[in-house]
Amino acid sequence: MTPKYLLIGLMLVAFVAPAAAATEYYVAKDTTSNKCSVVMKKPDGKKMMDVGMKVYKTKDDADKAMKAFPDCK
Repeated sequence: MTPKYLLIGLMLVAFVAPAAAATEYYVAKDTTSNKCSVVMKKPDGKKMMDVGMKVYKTKDDADKAMKAFPDCK
């Protein structure tokens, strides 16, 4: 009975870990308010514009990049 639970646990980790690691952050600028923000969904180019054209792995990296962009000051 224990190998059954071990197998279930391993399968759960195998499916959940890649989803958690796939988090991406973008620096986007709202076209109406001209304010920048960090978003998790790629900007569509209509309502939100991608400022840096780059994907960040952590929110902190995206925040630092946003503060460095001249368009976001």
